[in-house]
Amino acid sequence: MDNAVRSTTSTASAGPLTRLGRRQRVSRQQARAVTGVSRQPNSHGSNVVYQRLRERGYEVFAVNPNADEVEGDPSYHDVRSIPGGVEAVVIGTRPAIAEDTMRECAELDIKHVWMHRGPGAGSVSWAAAEYGRKRGIAVIDGGCPCMFDPTADRGHKAMRFLFTLKGNVPKEV
Repeated sequence: MDNAVRSTTSTASAGPLTRLGRRQRVSRQQARAVTGVSRQPNSHGSNVVYQRLRERGYEVFAVNPNADEVEGDPSYHDVRSIPGGVEAVVIGTRPAIAEDTMRECAELDIKHVWMHRGPGAGSVSWAAAEYGRKRGIAVIDGGCPCMFDPTADRGHKAMRFLFTLKGNVPKEV
């Protein structure tokens, strides 16, 4: 698996939307999963995303293969185990795991995937992004859902500005 981090401008099946328009489309999906949610609530960026989506009234499911419960909510061992399925996934695990998650999303016909990325490599895997795009998945390979409305806050908006300058938020999705 190629874990090299790099943004690509391929937009297979994503349609003629602006980059922010695509992010907003993903953010409006109703049922979503967040992978990598930790059993320790304040120890991981996935928990922040999970909490923010839940606070904003989204139907959100935590995915952690090593936990049956996180933050007092049920946790699912994989995306496939979520009853009724989801329409979007935020990948918040190591890049090495992202490709397996992307394959699972393709098998489940999930069309919207966001690979979380803050200051470091985050969850972005070039191989996973390419795999998803080739299968018609709208992939956002960087940034954080909390950087964009309707889940944004001032701190995340400031991070979006800085991380865009550094290339950690893709110019095209």
